Amino acid sequence: MDLRPATDQRDAGEHGDNTADGVVPAGRADRARAGDGGAPRWRERVTGGRSDFLRAAVTPRLIGLFVLLLAAAIVCVRLGAWQLDRAAIRGAAEAEQGHAERLAADPVPLEDVLRAQTSFTAEELGRSIEVTGTFVPDQQVLVPDRAVEGQDADLVVTALRLTQGPDAGAMLPVLRGWVPAEAITTDGGTAAPADAATAAILEVPVGERTVTGHLGGSEAAVAADYPDGMVGAISSAELANLWGGPSFSGYLVEFTQAPDGTRTASDGAGLPHAPPPGMAVDTGLNIQNLAYAVEWVVFGGFALFLWWRMVRDEVTYRREEAELA
Repeated sequence: MDLRPATDQRDAGEHGDNTADGVVPAGRADRARAGDGGAPRWRERVTGGRSDFLRAAVTPRLIGLFVLLLAAAIVCVRLGAWQLDRAAIRGAAEAEQGHAERLAADPVPLEDVLRAQTSFTAEELGRSIEVTGTFVPDQQVLVPDRAVEGQDADLVVTALRLTQGPDAGAMLPVLRGWVPAEAITTDGGTAAPADAATAAILEVPVGERTVTGHLGGSEAAVAADYPDGMVGAISSAELANLWGGPSFSGYLVEFTQAPDGTRTASDGAGLPHAPPPGMAVDTGLNIQNLAYAVEWVVFGGFALFLWWRMVRDEVTYRREEAELA
């Protein structure tokens, strides 16, 4: 027999102390009713599968965070692209400055920069060098279809046989200068000066001489029929087959340097010098700006990763709460 007062018995019934008759405690009943201020509705939908991640991701709070972090990621990617552009611009500017410095530098011996039968690299392009040898009178060709100073021109390339240094005896093609295209005639299938003045400036210098100039990289040979005395490109390999080797993998763009160090526009015979070789097309990227670009992209990826971590943590929390419910 229950000896408690009737009031206590009623209180016990009201507060759910007696569960023998299947009466659910009031607190649990409230939590079990979704939307009545008890347990959230999502507890009923926790399955332990992938759908839990989708339900968690589409909650208003995580959607708002996704929009915010996505905007941050887009800003980071845009900043990375801007830094990449800056890397290209600064890389090109540095390459241009370096090329100009190589062109303006005092000549150094050829063997200090390039040796016969070795590969030509971007580091040698435009280097100012000096070399001693003799021009071979019957080893001179014209390269047509070029433009110099806004007019059609034929380049004048002559073989220089080195007489000093470790590569004595090797052949180095020398771009001595250029003449207007109309100054050359190809009547009879042979390239020849159109007048006596052109013939005079095309005469090959005789005797040993020290030649100064800029190094240029060998051009690709052109497979086409040209008149005798003409070739389609300044190709070291083609000229070596024509004149004999050993040879160099580049050629020399001659310039005339006065005793005071100034450089003249033509040689002593009046042959105009060709422009120095241009810098390489691939100028590279500025390393510092490239690193900044990579950092911004990483920051953008981290923003999205942070949102995914929030979704994963939310799913973990929900599953733990569902097990305790």
